[in-house]
Amino acid sequence: MTNLPHPDLLYLEAAKGWIILGNLKEASRDLDRISAKWQKHADVLEVRFAIYSKAKKWIVCMELAAAMLDLAPERPSAWINSAQTLHQLKQTEDAWNALYSIRDRFPKVPTIAYNLACYACRLGRLDDSRKWLRKALALGGAEFRKMALNETDLQPLWPVIKKL
Repeated sequence: MTNLPHPDLLYLEAAKGWIILGNLKEASRDLDRISAKWQKHADVLEVRFAIYSKAKKWIVCMELAAAMLDLAPERPSAWINSAQTLHQLKQTEDAWNALYSIRDRFPKVPTIAYNLACYACRLGRLDDSRKWLRKALALGGAEFRKMALNETDLQPLWPVIKKL
């Protein structure tokens, strides 16, 4: 995929900064400054998804995730975002199926294993959840362990996680 040209790339980077600062309105405003030709660029869609997911606007997120899957199926984030949205829309079985179907395409992406652990746990599949959590921790290390100890989807496994 082609990189965004100047100044559109600057607007994209500014939007990312606003997201980090928690100002979704300014982030959205900067994304809107990107020229119309580049509004459907995968990088722009990905940042727009981040804005809407933080705002918990899951229907819009689903539209953005679907667009990402069409435009950039080679990006793990397209699949992760789609599954995350399904999970937030209480379609956790579909979220599990979506990520599980592509697990071998992205074997070194810890977020996929981590999300599979979360979805499995939420679905009551604790053995699967432990398996995927171990893989996520092996790939992602201490950062993922810390996330897991704060993840309500993984609450039934917190005693196990504390021992890891």
